[in-house]
Amino acid sequence: MLHINDLTFRLGPRILFDKATAALPDRARIGFVGRNGAGKTTLFRMIAGETAPESGTITIPKNMRLGRVEQEAPGGPGSLIDFVLEADKERAALMAEAEHATDPHRIAEIQTRLVDIDAHAAPARAAGILEGLGFDEAAQHRSLSEFSGGWRMRVALAAVLFSQPDFLLLDEPTNYLDLEGTLWLIDYLQSYPGTIFVISHDRDMLDAVADHILHLDQAKLTLWRGNYSSFEQQRREQQAIQLKHMKKQQEQRKHLQAFVDRFRAKATKAAQAQSRLKMLARMEPITAIVEGHVLPFHLPSPQKPLNPPIITMDDASVGYDEKPILKRLNLSIADDDRIGLLGSNGNGKSTFAKLVGGRLDAMGGSVRRSSKLDVGFFAQHQVDDLDEKATPYQCVAPLMPDGTEAKIRAKCAQIGFPNVKADTKIAQLSGGEKARLLMGLASFHGPHLLILDEPTNHLDIDSRAALIEAINDYQGAIILVSHDRHLLEACADRLWLVADGTVKAFDGDMEDYKKYVLDRANGGTPRQGKKDRGEAVKPERKETSLGRKEAAPLKKQIAALEEKMRKFEDLLARIDEVLADATIFQTNPSKAGQLSGQRAELERALTAAEEEWLELSSAYEAASG
Repeated sequence: MLHINDLTFRLGPRILFDKATAALPDRARIGFVGRNGAGKTTLFRMIAGETAPESGTITIPKNMRLGRVEQEAPGGPGSLIDFVLEADKERAALMAEAEHATDPHRIAEIQTRLVDIDAHAAPARAAGILEGLGFDEAAQHRSLSEFSGGWRMRVALAAVLFSQPDFLLLDEPTNYLDLEGTLWLIDYLQSYPGTIFVISHDRDMLDAVADHILHLDQAKLTLWRGNYSSFEQQRREQQAIQLKHMKKQQEQRKHLQAFVDRFRAKATKAAQAQSRLKMLARMEPITAIVEGHVLPFHLPSPQKPLNPPIITMDDASVGYDEKPILKRLNLSIADDDRIGLLGSNGNGKSTFAKLVGGRLDAMGGSVRRSSKLDVGFFAQHQVDDLDEKATPYQCVAPLMPDGTEAKIRAKCAQIGFPNVKADTKIAQLSGGEKARLLMGLASFHGPHLLILDEPTNHLDIDSRAALIEAINDYQGAIILVSHDRHLLEACADRLWLVADGTVKAFDGDMEDYKKYVLDRANGGTPRQGKKDRGEAVKPERKETSLGRKEAAPLKKQIAALEEKMRKFEDLLARIDEVLADATIFQTNPSKAGQLSGQRAELERALTAAEEEWLELSSAYEAASG
């Protein structure tokens, strides 16, 4: 068990830890959460011994092996598979000694130990990990120097996983993974034999992997049992309880103070008044849990919707230097489509996004766009292209040539840069703030189609939730490329798979895609899993052909109902937004009454749709077996 006792640490004028204490259980899977900049990575550095605390201690059991991905990407002429194998220091040393040992007794000791640690199966295990993180057999034998920094960070992650430390420290491991790598990593970590301590803003990872959540808030550490969803629920319940107790205490204090004020001057009641004063002094004030404010995202909807389809592709192909990357593209995009692009990095997702966005021309076939189509494009790599010396105000001003300074500053505030933040140099902004600025610029004029390529990098969980809300409020078409499964499940209505040199609709949901990815990653390659650890594996459920025939029309009805419920919820949200302004009942009572009536009708319609959805879902499950 790792103990953190009375830990205090300051970074300049800010205090990151103020007598923080926590005990992390052995073999637990702990998700470490907190706002960006709160000090999560700093705690990792203190655990690893890279940074010393100002006061307090971090106690680690003797002989516990810590494993952590280094900050810098590895390099050199060695192959990927050799780099990963060398991460097991004991095996590497024994293998090297075995080549030169001459003493028969020592040779026997070496070979016995190699058998004990299953050293001869290590190459297959290392290859399985690399395969899961996106490296095929040919890539595994190429040198590290041939790969970009992001791919080499994947190799560093593979090496740490292969070494199987007792205490695994992972700091935002999905930042340099695609969705496929993320799904594989989540599956791998679910059966990891040691303790896992992971910083992540990926809600799906924290729900699937974590059995404890360590929360860093206001320089204190609190350990909660359960995954992230359980943590959220427990925290809400605690907030409600503390608020109730706080109100009760305030009433009690008010009652005691009233007695003191009334009877302090009376001799017969003076002793009782003094007694109540002492009671007041002893009462520790109960404070409600304060949630930090999260700025909303604002994605303006198009003012004039276009008639669908807004883009049509007929046998189109696209690529670079006369070499097509994608062919046989026969697709159309409607004005309200929500499309999630799936597929491993390198398959052509970015190429396809550029074709859709008009940044690449088709090499063959045809791509027809609505004549007035306006496209907004956000890609994470654009963060590096921002002028570090500029400010958000200077980025927004050219887009409002006729705007007054007051209007420009109001727009800056709307996209997340109020007051002095609008005049902050971009070099001084955090990664999340730079992403927020780029997203605001990309959607500035209310485009008909918004392409978001990895929009959640550098965003914490609360900011991701705010982005999901903004995307669902946006009335145009969306194309999403993301490794965040929760974002795709919350926002995408359709899934397209970019693979095998083309783009096609994926017939299934994200759970189906997870199975598809893991089946491909594990085909013929050993991996660590429940079966390897001797745990019971549930048999897979197989649909009969009759079940599929019965289930297919039900699935379509369920999808149609879900779309209907989404529209009802959107309308309710818009009405609630108007009715939230209490002045409408004085300034326009007839409209307020009309909206209240419409809201009641929508509530009834939504309830009926939900009941029908439950019935159809039960029927679908029964038909599916």
